[in-house]
Amino acid sequence: MRVLGIETSCDETGVAVYDSRQGLVAHALYSQIRLHAEYGGVVPELASRDHVQKLLPMVQKVVAEAGGPEALDGVAYTAGPGLVGALLVGACLGRSLAFAWGVPALGVHHMEGHLLAPMLEDPKPGFPFIALLVSGGHSLLVEVQGVGRYQTLGESIDDAAGEAFDKVAKLLKLPYPGGPHLAKLAERGKPGRFDLPRPMTDRPGLDMSFSGLKTAVLVLLKSLPDADEQTKADVARAFEDAVVDTLSVKCERALKQTGLRRLVVAGGVGANKRLRARLKAMAESLGGEVFYPRPEFCTDNGAMIAYAGCLRLETGGPKSSPVTARWPLDSLTAP
Repeated sequence: MRVLGIETSCDETGVAVYDSRQGLVAHALYSQIRLHAEYGGVVPELASRDHVQKLLPMVQKVVAEAGGPEALDGVAYTAGPGLVGALLVGACLGRSLAFAWGVPALGVHHMEGHLLAPMLEDPKPGFPFIALLVSGGHSLLVEVQGVGRYQTLGESIDDAAGEAFDKVAKLLKLPYPGGPHLAKLAERGKPGRFDLPRPMTDRPGLDMSFSGLKTAVLVLLKSLPDADEQTKADVARAFEDAVVDTLSVKCERALKQTGLRRLVVAGGVGANKRLRARLKAMAESLGGEVFYPRPEFCTDNGAMIAYAGCLRLETGGPKSSPVTARWPLDSLTAP
């Protein structure tokens, strides 16, 4: 089966074609970073308009590279969660193309796409596993028994990890998007100069909280009114270490609680080098292993939507669905 995937949930336009036998056949990704940079964050209306401008030419290019529309067996689009206006762009085009080509259309859950993205790599993780989904809008720990068989074990009760990265980057007056710039600044920081809290690690449970950590950075910076560049780098390093330590503690608890030894990490924060190194060491200490998508598939992309859509369309899963800003992952069912 060969499926076209369309991702327009926020500020990346992603298009890909995945073939169940050949793997990823073609893909393209466009980021709106420059568009939103002057506002310091995503402007939903501008995001939607840019998807309208960029999506169709990208689809035409990717479909041509994949052998034309006659080679396709279905169209998958992100139906949620995300910005409703942006989601509608991908959904409307995806459904229209599917109708014109006489193939089924399928609405895909954005976080299921991220969760399954490591399956695009070799080797791919086998079921069951624990998934850590960390991005600008989501921080989730999920027990995964199979496609559509998900149980949320823990989640952020306020700011997601990626959101905290971006907000702390703003406090440090770093360019948009802040997360990658903060990680780069932290590379020059001295570990241990500043001590920041590891939220909710001193109590049982798998839920996470990063709002208080952000506030702790704000208080620290107010006590350093004349901070030079090295001091800012040291603050960035302290913050990054706190997030990495917290996520590692929560992942270790989840593995021990379930008895599983495979950990999948996906989402934009999953590209963080220090987080990858820490989780790899932690998993290996338990006799386990950790799996990641390649860095370009950590952020939003069409390949993960095409892959998830292919899995569900192969088994006759639910077809076209309305877009929705909020959509609990564990409300999904097995195909």
